[in-house]
Amino acid sequence: MKTKINKRELIITGITLIAGLFLGWLFFHNSGGISSGKEIAEHSHEGESAESIWTCSMHPQIRMDEPGQCPICGMDLIPVTDLRTEEEVSADEIAMTEAAIKLASIQTTTVIKGKPEKTVYLLGKVRPDERNISELTARFGGRIEKLFVNFTGQNVKKGQKLAAIYSPELIAAQKELLEAAKYKETNPGFYKATRTKLKLWDLNEKQIDDLENSGVTQHYFEILSPISGTVTMRHVSLGDYVKEGNPLFEVINLTRLWVMFDAYESDLPWIRIGNKIDFTIQSLPGKKFNGKITFIDPFINAKTRVAKVRLELNNTQLLLKPEMFVNGILKSEIEQSNDLLIPKSSVLWTGKRAVVYVKVPDRAQPSFLYREIVLGPEAGNFYVVNSELSEGEEIAMNGVFKIDAAAQLAGKPSMMNPEGGKVSTGHNHAGMDMGEGSEEEMEKKADQPGHDMESMEVPDKFKKQLNEVVSQYLLLKDAFVDSNEQDVEAVAKKTLEALNKVDMTLLKGDAHNQWMKLQKPIKDNLNGIIQMKGIEMKRSHFSIVSDKLSEAINQFGVRSTETSALYLDFCPMAFNNKGAYWISDSKKIRNPYFGNTMLTCGEIKQTIK
Repeated sequence: MKTKINKRELIITGITLIAGLFLGWLFFHNSGGISSGKEIAEHSHEGESAESIWTCSMHPQIRMDEPGQCPICGMDLIPVTDLRTEEEVSADEIAMTEAAIKLASIQTTTVIKGKPEKTVYLLGKVRPDERNISELTARFGGRIEKLFVNFTGQNVKKGQKLAAIYSPELIAAQKELLEAAKYKETNPGFYKATRTKLKLWDLNEKQIDDLENSGVTQHYFEILSPISGTVTMRHVSLGDYVKEGNPLFEVINLTRLWVMFDAYESDLPWIRIGNKIDFTIQSLPGKKFNGKITFIDPFINAKTRVAKVRLELNNTQLLLKPEMFVNGILKSEIEQSNDLLIPKSSVLWTGKRAVVYVKVPDRAQPSFLYREIVLGPEAGNFYVVNSELSEGEEIAMNGVFKIDAAAQLAGKPSMMNPEGGKVSTGHNHAGMDMGEGSEEEMEKKADQPGHDMESMEVPDKFKKQLNEVVSQYLLLKDAFVDSNEQDVEAVAKKTLEALNKVDMTLLKGDAHNQWMKLQKPIKDNLNGIIQMKGIEMKRSHFSIVSDKLSEAINQFGVRSTETSALYLDFCPMAFNNKGAYWISDSKKIRNPYFGNTMLTCGEIKQTIK
């Protein structure tokens, strides 16, 4: 019995063992159970679509959960994935996708070698040849008894009579000669001295010989023209008494003239003696003239900053007249040179550094590197590069400022921050003082109701004059919006004229001192707008004018019937995201720092009137 029971237990135990092994195989065979669960979990995540993030290609700090428009510049938002690059780049490279390149309108060009050429436009005037000017002065005192030339502009021949003078001194000198002639054998020194005296009084040998042979003194001495030409000055009239040294006549030979052109400092490297200049004269339309440069002034005029360039012309028909205006064109090239040339638009100029962005070769997606270069002379629409670039390298030609803005945001080397790293958002641009305080401080001031200073005792007459400045400033702002450099310069001159008419003596005490502090930077930077080349450099000066003028309006106030309010607007993207202010008479944002590129970029910070 016991044996049977053991067999049964044995069978049950075996069945239990086999069942356990089977279940273990089901759960743990090749870790299949665990892996399958993991795969199921992963597949469930794959089924979920990742949410897209949308940003602005010009303002990467903008992040949105859905497509739309950038709240800063109004551009259409794009998916963040469109701005990512898959290729590894160096720390200083600015990598961009094709989509970002198109949105920023970036174009590149290859650095080439060529012969620099430039067309120099010159303005000038016709001038008399200084070597053909004869000024007649009285060699002795007397009275004008006869005038043979009665008006200026009269043509005379060499030796022609101009006037006759009665002079007691001349009569006495003639008597001395006649007396000395009697003793010329025994006292030749005295005789020779009397003849020399008459020669120094402009009597020629024939006149002296005739006097000596006749033995009779002449009461009238004739003034003769020393050259053939035109009487351009007549300083005496009939009956005038003249003293020794007094001017009588000016005679100029106009058959040979000079054309004097004004050449600016930047044009002088292209001007050489012997260069040909084609020119026209306003008063002789349809006629073309040309000549070769014979002289370049060795000095620069301290006030006008120009040097004189001279041509010499024959004028036998007297068509040309002194003081005629002349327009000249000089097509020049640097001889025996084969220099590197790059377009002007490819260069960011800070006033201290010239910067380009070089495209990194052999990249699947475009990538650029910051590089400072040394520029040579300007050559039309190109610059000559002296160093730091090589032939065949590819550089950004359009959209360079936008690449630099991207570098600035990324903390990489850029125009305003060549060392790289994040920078503050103050108002320093191009190495110039753009006003006091950081952007945060300025915004804080602008947002505070107390930003308007306690009003001073300011006469209405002063406010009216200040209002004229503001009116011209608003036109200047519109010119910057249109990005028209010539209009900007013209309106800046009118704004400066209005500023110069502001009578500071109307203000007393602290008000006077405060206006003096504000007037100088406004004036200096208006001159900067007028004199500096390039719309971006002019805009940097405009930002200072805007800051100081807004302070003046807050402190002194203006009187105007044209507008009921003035607004202080702010663009956070101006000057590589440092930001800049401007004054407007409309709530509609029209950005003077970007124009049509980002016309609506900005916001109203304060109503200042």
